Amino acid sequence: MMHSALRNTLIGLCLLAPLGAGAQDYEKLDEIVAIVDEGVILRSELEITKETVLRQIQQRGERQPPERVLEEQVLDRLVMNEVQLQRAEQTGIRVTDQEVDRSLDQVARQNGLSISQLREAIEMDGIEFNEFRDDVREQIITQKLQQRIIESMDPVTDTEVDILMASGMFESDEYHLSQIAIQVSPSATPSDLREAEAQILEIREEVLAGRDFAEAAVEYSDSPDALDGGDVGWRNLNALPRQIADRIRDLEAGEITEPMMASGAMMILRVNERRPRSDVIVDEFQARHLQIEPSELVSRDDARRLIEDLHAQIRDGAEFAPLAREFSDDERSANLGGLMDWFPEGAYGQTFQAVVDSLEPGELSQPFQTDEGWHVVKLLDQRASDRTAEALRAEAREMIRQQRADEELDRMLRQMREEAYVEVLI
Repeated sequence: MMHSALRNTLIGLCLLAPLGAGAQDYEKLDEIVAIVDEGVILRSELEITKETVLRQIQQRGERQPPERVLEEQVLDRLVMNEVQLQRAEQTGIRVTDQEVDRSLDQVARQNGLSISQLREAIEMDGIEFNEFRDDVREQIITQKLQQRIIESMDPVTDTEVDILMASGMFESDEYHLSQIAIQVSPSATPSDLREAEAQILEIREEVLAGRDFAEAAVEYSDSPDALDGGDVGWRNLNALPRQIADRIRDLEAGEITEPMMASGAMMILRVNERRPRSDVIVDEFQARHLQIEPSELVSRDDARRLIEDLHAQIRDGAEFAPLAREFSDDERSANLGGLMDWFPEGAYGQTFQAVVDSLEPGELSQPFQTDEGWHVVKLLDQRASDRTAEALRAEAREMIRQQRADEELDRMLRQMREEAYVEVLI
């Protein structure tokens, strides 16, 4: 059987588990369980996806939800996936075989496998590799659709970043959250809202009485993360809607909010963990650099011989800067005499950084090769730099963007679901 870590990765990549071992068991069950516009969802898809979700729940050590609840949650997710796939096709989104290959190659590398070993691991777990490829393709399609929605938003302005950073809230702690949400229709009546609030209150009392929050989320929540135990992940207050941020600001790990209405749902949230924001200290380097690139006029051997000759001249006392101005192919630094002024760790790749890390200030490297050509580097100085202010500003911009993206995706997905013709036949 496949290692659990690899299985988790594959499950994370592919929501709709492909048809594998046990297919014969499902053939007799194959029937249409839902119609979604021009498409259908089959009983086999529903049953296989339920198995995948049950594996995830078991691996998290949670109690299995009632069969009917699990079936409803899985079917709703399958319907939403089909809605997105059809919308993506209508808007011209396509995924090439090369994109799928790159995605599979990434999974293989993350697990220390070749593609052939990945195929073998998948098939040993009872999964048809070609079906798995198709499901990976579908996930890439839905990701492209969601990215298109996000890219259609207006960019975050410097003024918005300034306002957030001056708000006094920005340097707050970070919170690892889980949620249980009961979706409420935009046309809900006051009676509907009272009913949703009563339902979420009952769920909250059940959790306070000892029910595991993740299990309750799987059973009750209408949120897309329900089958993940309602896990929202780590969030800063500024990345959350104000009504949510105000409710969790003073909560400690393990505490649960009162019911609230936010993002079109009646919900409660649990603070799983809380941590302070830390300063961002970055190692920076100042160096001189000389690069020789092979070309149609300069062979690889000629490039190597030239860099070795220049290295020998510098080692024997020649000034680095004039040689860099005359010979270096690095357009960023050649006119500055090869000066690379205070760059952060890793800015020029792993190989380059490994050479810099091996040097003491004032020391000249041996010639070395990267994909760009041959290099010589002289480390001038090194320092630890406090980049907290810059990092905070970048984080503030990303928080505003992420908050907008979450809200826009939620709005658009709910709109697509409401506009789609969906008929459930079970």
